[in-house]
Amino acid sequence: MPTPTEAGAGGAPEHDLRHHGDAEVRDSGAELTDLAVNVRTGTPPGWLKARVAASLDGLAAYPDGRAARRAVAARHGLPEDHVLLTAGAAEAFVLLARALPAARAVVVHPQFTEPEAALRDAGTPVERVLLRPEDGFRLGTGAVPEDADLVVVGNPTNPTSVLHPADALAALARPGRALVVDEAFIDAVPGERESLVPRLTGLPGQVLVLRSLTKTWGLAGLRVGYVLAGPGTVAALAAQQPLWPVSSPALAAAEACCEPGALAEAERAARDVAEDRAYLLARLAEFGDLTSAGHAEAPFVLVRHPRARWLREGLRELGFAVRRGDTFPGLGPEWLRLAVRSRDVTDALSAALAKLLPSDGDTSR
Repeated sequence: MPTPTEAGAGGAPEHDLRHHGDAEVRDSGAELTDLAVNVRTGTPPGWLKARVAASLDGLAAYPDGRAARRAVAARHGLPEDHVLLTAGAAEAFVLLARALPAARAVVVHPQFTEPEAALRDAGTPVERVLLRPEDGFRLGTGAVPEDADLVVVGNPTNPTSVLHPADALAALARPGRALVVDEAFIDAVPGERESLVPRLTGLPGQVLVLRSLTKTWGLAGLRVGYVLAGPGTVAALAAQQPLWPVSSPALAAAEACCEPGALAEAERAARDVAEDRAYLLARLAEFGDLTSAGHAEAPFVLVRHPRARWLREGLRELGFAVRRGDTFPGLGPEWLRLAVRSRDVTDALSAALAKLLPSDGDTSR
């Protein structure tokens, strides 16, 4: 069973919590196939670009988030006062770090590092629960300390691609605790299986679910996401926001992405991702020293290789950018994260790997 450790203390290694996948492709000076950033390729789609472009005619007016907030609330079957629109899900981590005081904050790792970074910036000590590869990076019973009053967990988790059962997450909710579930990638899971949103209003304590429109819709540069929580929690977070925190184009995108046609498109994309991920894992299995971790359910996979840094650099020379894993607490230098792409890209990646690695059973190299 994983035991909590104090971040950056007690012998726990430090990690670069502000390193993200875009660093692998930014300022590279070369044309690289991007397997480091988990944004769906070919996005935003044309219809969404048109909706955002149409909003530009109203830039002289201050942003009005009421329509987008209504759309998000209707999309999830929640009252409007349960929705807070944010400048990307990353802003929500800063807001909750400022608005939710915690005596014992726990972040379940490996996961997206911004929640811990935001808490530390706000002066909140952070303990880490480190999930283990031998357990498939799954959250076990009793992993989180009973007296933790703020718990942050991702689902599906970046970078492990593990989808925790909603029952396991719901069991973490209790009076006196704020449970934060980062569902930034849940719309890439067919049917949004294991989402905690349907249970949101029936759980004890404070429960916050964070969503992003970045991954499926290709809106990283627009910055739009939202928080779903009880009205008191939403009000506390909103009090930490500046005036007009979400731009008019971002609000237009949020409203558009909640429409029935958009939701149907997202579901089709999620099913395509599942098929492409299975194909990627099958091709990676051809290389004996390259092993995948856990049971992948997200639009990326976590893999392990004893010379991962060498492999990452070799792939870069061959035109592929992949995400290093050692900046995630709980992972070491032997880990890499790869975004799921189309089969032709996976075949090209496999050809590059074949130049660097022996195939399964091949000891000639």
